[in-house]
Amino acid sequence: MALPPGSFGLPLIGDTINFLQDSQFAKKRHQQYGPIFKTSLFGQPTVFMRGQEASLFVLSNDNQYFVASFPASTKALLGPLSLSVQTGANHINRRKLMYQAFQPRALVGYIGAMENITQSYLEKWEKMETLTWYPELRNYTFDVAAKLLVGIDNGSGTALGHNFETWGNGLFSIPLDVPWTKFGKAKNSRNLLLAELEKIIRDRQQGTPSGKDALSFLISGRDEEGNSLSLDELKDQVLVLLFAGHGTLTSAIASFCLLLAQNPDVMAKVRAEQQQFPATEPLTLEQLKQMTYLEQVLREVLRLIPPVGSVFRTVINACEFGGYEIPKGWSVLSGITQTHQDSQLYPEPDRFDPDRFSSERSAKPFSYVPFGGGLRECLGKEFARLEMKLFAAKIVRELEWELLPDQDLNLITVPTPRPRDGLRVKFRRTTMK
Repeated sequence: MALPPGSFGLPLIGDTINFLQDSQFAKKRHQQYGPIFKTSLFGQPTVFMRGQEASLFVLSNDNQYFVASFPASTKALLGPLSLSVQTGANHINRRKLMYQAFQPRALVGYIGAMENITQSYLEKWEKMETLTWYPELRNYTFDVAAKLLVGIDNGSGTALGHNFETWGNGLFSIPLDVPWTKFGKAKNSRNLLLAELEKIIRDRQQGTPSGKDALSFLISGRDEEGNSLSLDELKDQVLVLLFAGHGTLTSAIASFCLLLAQNPDVMAKVRAEQQQFPATEPLTLEQLKQMTYLEQVLREVLRLIPPVGSVFRTVINACEFGGYEIPKGWSVLSGITQTHQDSQLYPEPDRFDPDRFSSERSAKPFSYVPFGGGLRECLGKEFARLEMKLFAAKIVRELEWELLPDQDLNLITVPTPRPRDGLRVKFRRTTMK
């Protein structure tokens, strides 16, 4: 059977530089070769595939044909015990234990703190009037993550927050372990973060579990054999949760803010829906569930600009797809962005149209995969959806924003999509009654 069409590029480095520098890399080659092609990235023969059938094949064959894989820098910085790098039975066991921090009962307990942090940021932005929003949104999501995952107030202003930024900058870098490289600085920051987390965990283990953040659930959690997480594992798992609850969420919220500013008709409909709810009362999970148009808007935001562009896997058993052989040991990238751009699944895919997700229309399984799918679907999916929805409801009720002129709104896509000039906006208090 033939290998997929395509080219391996240059000796040793393959197409890695093009891949990292050109946000249209996959799109251009899919146009040239079709829904599946081969190339070479990070010294590894790699197959790109897109579409609903590709998503279904890759995401439902974990442990059979594929295992999750990451670039060497990401693997080293997340840590050997982190859920992200676990595979097989180990991954399933740990995932069950960690899910306790994201079950519905836990989420209900997070709403109050989430709303308070959101409110304080809205008041700050209103006073500032004009600002570059993206760095502020990064601080906002880190404050929420630090509070609800480890119980720290104003996390973005602490040593934990500053070290976390340096650590995050090295996650997708060349793993050259010398002090002045991105990776070297990130590795040093990881050591500082782990020391800080150890202090927090030890203090918590000696006190009474508060039950109000994810760390409490992880400390009291037990696996099927009745064992609790070791100190080293707790540190790695908290670090991966902070990572998951920060970068991708910042991207998703920034995309919501950008697309609503560009689509005033959608903004008006979101505002109209919010008028059905009493503005003076704290938000409840029940109210958030009733915001069906806002739900459609958020789904369409994640379709058009998914925070994670592809799913990375390594082939553990040779398999075939689309009439082509995929050899053992190769890498596979299943494109989320490219699947969401398939005009057969989503007519006029470049148009922002929340009505695609109205209840009358139904999508094929695995045609909409912003959180991945199968055994490795994003563990914090419901936490992310809750934070996005609560943020969206509150900001639309309280503030209006417009994009400032003369800025570059093209997206940088690695590691997560964000506007090149950081999203410069002007705020005023909403006139909504």
